[in-house]
Amino acid sequence: MHNAFVVRHLALRDVNAYLDGLRMLARRELSEAQIRQRLARRKHAVEDINAAVVRLREERAIDDARVAEAIARTQVSIKKRGKLRVRRQIEQAGILPATANRAIDEVFGALDQDVLLESSLAKRLRGREQIADDAEFRRLYRYLIGQGFEPDRVMAILKNRKGHKE
Repeated sequence: MHNAFVVRHLALRDVNAYLDGLRMLARRELSEAQIRQRLARRKHAVEDINAAVVRLREERAIDDARVAEAIARTQVSIKKRGKLRVRRQIEQAGILPATANRAIDEVFGALDQDVLLESSLAKRLRGREQIADDAEFRRLYRYLIGQGFEPDRVMAILKNRKGHKE
């Protein structure tokens, strides 16, 4: 009798980790590493986490490639960020660099990065065409580098803006 109770209790714990993981994924796409981390924070046992992750992966509820693409698309379309920042965001989600690179190549493949850079700059300038002075030029440069754009491209775009003379 006691043995059956222990087996049933362990099975319920395993299901609880799975259900918690499923609930997390219902709210938003998460990587395997993020699911593991959040289940651990909820004090699930390592064996239960492993079993839940295996099951979620088999059901394709967890798919790091899909998560990497979702992060990349969001970072580009909504936040107007460049490749370098997008790569950092994906890797912060615990996704392998090779998977991150594939997602970045997929998302940025059909994109004109200069148009994205111009869009990010326009968002920051809030409708103005000109850069007011050297201090604003430096602020914009730091901002765009922080958004993950390549320094050479940032400098070229900023120098081409009206109102800035070297």
